[in-house]
Amino acid sequence: MGVSVSAWGEEAATFSSASLTPDSALKAAQAALKTCRDAGFNVAVAVADRSGVTQVMLRDRFAGAHTPQTAMGKAWTAASFRSNTSDLIAMTQAGNPSAGIRQLPGVVILGGGMPIESKGSLVGAIGISGAPTGADDDRCAKAGIDAIRVSLEF
Repeated sequence: MGVSVSAWGEEAATFSSASLTPDSALKAAQAALKTCRDAGFNVAVAVADRSGVTQVMLRDRFAGAHTPQTAMGKAWTAASFRSNTSDLIAMTQAGNPSAGIRQLPGVVILGGGMPIESKGSLVGAIGISGAPTGADDDRCAKAGIDAIRVSLEF
């Protein structure tokens, strides 16, 4: 018994996807860095493309040595799971079905990573590291996204 391809519908051989421009990624990173700096926080900011590959990395002069790698990990995690890293904290606690996610290489489950979407599609992610709390990192990440929101909607 054979199955016809047309029975399942024909699928396109290619697809198109949107991605952040380098200028948009830099603008988001600069806005996030400024927001944290204005609050008295020395942080690192990473903006990644839709695959989690870092496009922009900025580190304030007094941010800890660990902050660039942590910010990149948060951006990668937000892009990979298409979720705020703060939202992943409770989901991945010991005893939950998703707890194993914490053991995957490169995953950083701390506040401060957010996906960046345009018209419902993932176009990138931002990660912040170095503020006193994950909520502070989140506020700076949101400011970075807000700085490019208008251009994301067009």
